[in-house]
Amino acid sequence: AWYVPCLASLETLQELCRKENLTCKSIGITNRSLKSYEVEYLCDYKVEEGKAYYLVKWKGWPESSNTWEPRKHLNCPLLLQNFLRDKKEYLSRVREGKALKVRNHVKALKPAIADYIVKKAKQRIALQRWKEELNRKKNHKAMILVENTVDLEGPPLDFYYINEYKPAPGINVLNGITTGCECADCPAEKCCPKEAGFILAYNKHKKLKIQPGLPIYECNSYCRCGPDCPNRIVQKGTPYSLCIFRTNNGRGWGVKTLQKIKTNSFVMEYVGEVITSEEAERRGQLYDNQGNTYLFDLDYDSDEFTVDAARYGNVSHFVNHSCDPNLQVFNVFIDNLDLRLPRIALFSTRTIKAGEELTFDYQMKGSIDLTSDSAEGLSPSKKRIRTVCKCGAVCCRGYLN
Repeated sequence: AWYVPCLASLETLQELCRKENLTCKSIGITNRSLKSYEVEYLCDYKVEEGKAYYLVKWKGWPESSNTWEPRKHLNCPLLLQNFLRDKKEYLSRVREGKALKVRNHVKALKPAIADYIVKKAKQRIALQRWKEELNRKKNHKAMILVENTVDLEGPPLDFYYINEYKPAPGINVLNGITTGCECADCPAEKCCPKEAGFILAYNKHKKLKIQPGLPIYECNSYCRCGPDCPNRIVQKGTPYSLCIFRTNNGRGWGVKTLQKIKTNSFVMEYVGEVITSEEAERRGQLYDNQGNTYLFDLDYDSDEFTVDAARYGNVSHFVNHSCDPNLQVFNVFIDNLDLRLPRIALFSTRTIKAGEELTFDYQMKGSIDLTSDSAEGLSPSKKRIRTVCKCGAVCCRGYLN
């Protein structure tokens, strides 16, 4: 399904809800805000007759209802702190690192400063709502945080969070598997990996023990073993709390871990729309012109299908490329044994510290590293605009594709 963003402004929706006596938590209209006044953020500042006043945006009320309130009427220390911090941040950027002298007796803010403070407040609210939406939609226990201390960019307008593949019409990502292992204690002689001709992918500590290029066969929904089976890792979802953050070097959004991740640990799954390679080629031309890279070829057995995470995806949508990554790609089979449609799992290649950015090599296709040299061998019709790499690694190849 294609979603169409609402064309009505937040202010229009708030006025409509208030007029019709309706509540809508997502735009700040609750039973409480219908009957009372709560400060949503502070917009401006002035001094009149020796008294300090703040322009208040009331939660659940349109901006046309903003009022000037004396400082003594405000019981919102955090919002006051945000206001002063945003003011200082704006002045710091304007002065480009010069010594900052903030006067304490300013009688009125310049319009540009007030405008920045309002935009920053709106961004803070939008990112908070986005964080809440992401955590409502995710199917794992770990938290997802959102952070932007770099610019005024808000949530992406055309991105929809999903937890599993979204197949295009005519593509079946579940092949109707009707059997599973009979193990009372996995792994046994006839456990899922061994039945597929491979070894169990995990050790007793639930860490990966196989080499890149080998597939992972996990126990499925028909297996006799329970949820604590040591061969059920990827299907449980991301076990670490992660933060989608704004990078400060022009790479857009990125993802960092909020917890230490040990070597060979499952971190996240790469999901999106499953489309044909022909459709991927068409979209790829468009994405290259936009400087975006979201296509992941499912080429474990063939190159028939591609995962497109541009509009539909999970946290992995925001993971940046690196020529020296800390995540490695593995093909996983659980409830679908179709070799053309593996699930894509990202595992840590080394210990990753809390606060460190997560990255993987965009040129990794399963076990195949499609280098820039091999890309030169493509036919002219398939050659695309080369995207400059900004990963900053010592071994950087210079381009994403």
